Amino acid sequence: MTQITIKDEFIKLGQALKFAGLSENGADAKIQITEGYVKVNGETETRRGRKLYNGDIFEFDGTEVKVVSHTEGVS
Repeated sequence: MTQITIKDEFIKLGQALKFAGLSENGADAKIQITEGYVKVNGETETRRGRKLYNGDIFEFDGTEVKVVSHTEGVS
């Protein structure tokens, strides 16, 4: 499983797809999401603005990516 590390509290699904290298641009991400090809935590997600938080897992085209906050484990 791949990981992406985010700096903020959340990242939007469309941005996460681009950040993980699963979409070339926002237009591609929008199509992938709205046509039902993306899952978040095991369920199909069609909202590109869906907020992903630390520990969420999204999947596209057989690739799973875990969202990790840069502050995980920091107290």
